[in-house]
Amino acid sequence: MDWESAAQRLAASATLRPESRWYKPVATTPRHTFVPRWWTREDSDDGHPAWALRDGAADPDRWLRAAYRDSTLVTRVGRHHADLAEQGQTLPRLPDQMSTSSSTLPSLVLLMYRSACLSSTSRVLVTTGSGYGTALACARLGADQVTSVDVDPYLVSAARHRLADTGHHPRLEVCDLTKALPDGTYDRIISTVSVPGVPVSWLEALAPGGRLVTSLARTGMIIVADKTADGGATGFVAPEAAGFMSTRHGEDYDDTVMDGTPVWQAAQHADGHSVTTSRYPLMYVPETWDVRSTIELLAPGIEHRQHTAENGVRTVYMLHEDGSWARATATERNGPAVVHQDGPRRLWDVLDRVRTWLVVDGDLPVRGASVSVSPDGKTTFSKRGWSATVV
Repeated sequence: MDWESAAQRLAASATLRPESRWYKPVATTPRHTFVPRWWTREDSDDGHPAWALRDGAADPDRWLRAAYRDSTLVTRVGRHHADLAEQGQTLPRLPDQMSTSSSTLPSLVLLMYRSACLSSTSRVLVTTGSGYGTALACARLGADQVTSVDVDPYLVSAARHRLADTGHHPRLEVCDLTKALPDGTYDRIISTVSVPGVPVSWLEALAPGGRLVTSLARTGMIIVADKTADGGATGFVAPEAAGFMSTRHGEDYDDTVMDGTPVWQAAQHADGHSVTTSRYPLMYVPETWDVRSTIELLAPGIEHRQHTAENGVRTVYMLHEDGSWARATATERNGPAVVHQDGPRRLWDVLDRVRTWLVVDGDLPVRGASVSVSPDGKTTFSKRGWSATVV
């Protein structure tokens, strides 16, 4: 397998310029070593969406193309590690059968690392996953300056062996990223999984003036913040958007699954106490990072779903575990949507307010917002008189 040429092409596309200090780490790191097997999304034999297992050794050409393409490769679905799955296995793509670990697309890993402004002496804590991002950090800084953590014991063990095969021996620990970190002081903490808020343990582990780079769960926001003298941190929302898997605390996510609940049943079939026509065409919120991020700050925890019928009619749902729901249906692509809502809050009204804000101002304040993190982890976003706080 001529992985070196493929890695050089990946480095050229992911770093954009050969003189980048990240070009050599990407060009010399065998990504395929860290992703011998992976899951792909496709239709099963019965036509229903499924996760299909891919085995690199069984198809080296596919392996080479997949590993050295600038894309994310899913390595774990629910509790199912691709490494440990049976050859030819498929998994149904149920709402509670979500991807739980991956090898993040290289350009996004580099974006996070560049946002951290690493120096040659930086002591860094990064997240493990497949181990590929850890390998890049080791190649750039030296393994003795790198600590890598993951909540999954198998992932840590597999990454340790694969890193050793590529000549790297960083410190790897099994750890819940949102709780106590491995003993030590770090100049940079860089997370390629999203967190619900900045953990206090990060602030405690950062060296004076140290920097954290992460994304906020259920949003597309990358947060960059430097530790302040009072033990908090200040910074900004990066201009680039990012989508990362959320941190989990055990074998699988513990999020509430709406399927089968009264909220989901009502959202699909009930008329709702409020029936209106939306002033804007139908929007699926997860496809727009700034709208999604703003709504998550204003009304945290909304679950979004969509469905397109065979006749082309589109329906979008917004659900919340407090019993609030909204259903918006449009028969034409850019036509008006009929909106049914019920529960303690009118979720679609929140969306329409945000979209009006966007139309009037031309953007939303999450773009380039200032970030202030108090020593107890309370994170406040602010811009032009607007502010929102995540506890």
